[in-house]
Amino acid sequence: MNILITGCNGQLGNEMQLLEKDNTQHTFFNTDVSQLDITDQQAVDGFVAENGIDCIVNCAAYTAVDRAESDRELATTLNTVAPAYLAAAVERRGGAMIQVSTDYVFNGKNHLPYTETDTPSPDSVYGSTKLAGELGVTKFCSRTMIVRTAWLYSTFGNNFVKTMLRLGREKEELGVVFDQIGTPTYARDLASAIMTAINKGIVPGVYHFSDEGVCSWYDFAKAIHRMAGIATCHVRPLHTSEYPTPANRPHYSVLDKTKIKQTYGIEIPHWEESLADCIKELLKE
Repeated sequence: MNILITGCNGQLGNEMQLLEKDNTQHTFFNTDVSQLDITDQQAVDGFVAENGIDCIVNCAAYTAVDRAESDRELATTLNTVAPAYLAAAVERRGGAMIQVSTDYVFNGKNHLPYTETDTPSPDSVYGSTKLAGELGVTKFCSRTMIVRTAWLYSTFGNNFVKTMLRLGREKEELGVVFDQIGTPTYARDLASAIMTAINKGIVPGVYHFSDEGVCSWYDFAKAIHRMAGIATCHVRPLHTSEYPTPANRPHYSVLDKTKIKQTYGIEIPHWEESLADCIKELLKE
């Protein structure tokens, strides 16, 4: 297949590229805004048609959650409008679309892991634009797979793991919220699951993917420091109310992964195993 990866310089896009050497049966087109502006419908239509694209993995998104509150227009363009352009273009070729979405489509007021059949209720501009993006791609491409994920990190780009490593070395004390619960997700694990879906044959629908297990941001920070051997920084638990942000965060956003595991026969590692792998790589750098 000819596969288009958008947002190739982001965390997930970079991880997708690492898998290409083991999937030489496909031809990959890795693009970021300099190669393809996905907000330009004409450019999208032309690129997909000229390169005979059979499948699009949309890793591009507006992910600055707090900034989105005051920058709704750009967040909407990138998270809602552009994915619909991609979906419509690949549908004309009878192709498939994989749209990466987020736990922020839920308001986080559950106390049980969210399943794909739970009704979304976003509580932020970011979550609202991503949910609208899901609806758009489903409307315009009949072979759409939506993958909601959460707490993404990797060796690439900026993320919580890298921030905690840097602050842990710089500061003697650090406050991290303990009343937001979810699951860290190594972007490499998500990329692997997406590639498995492509190779086994995309079954349209909504899927949830994160690593296994549950923790708070505080627990996550403590684990990062422990695994990196940082012992000089005291991490203390904060209430969300002590750390106000422009966008509301879900207090509980654990995702139930049963559907993706059963549909594609994948095994998902525990978040601590994957975190250890990522930190090992980061400490090599």
